[in-house]
Amino acid sequence: MKYSDTKIKDATLVELSALGRDLRHEMFNLRLQQASAQLEKPARLRHLRKDIARIETRISELRNKAK
Repeated sequence: MKYSDTKIKDATLVELSALGRDLRHEMFNLRLQQASAQLEKPARLRHLRKDIARIETRISELRNKAK
């Protein structure tokens, strides 16, 4: 997911929070798979971490704009 993707760019604060929560839940499940040596795509963890950072950045932009 890129920043230019409309999911992040045009989403509201509530939608971004929900998306971030879903991605964190997915990351948790992947870490459990990694601990039990069942993780098929280790690069997915890196992508999730970057996507969460993009979402958090957009949330802070929206909050600073509201001030």
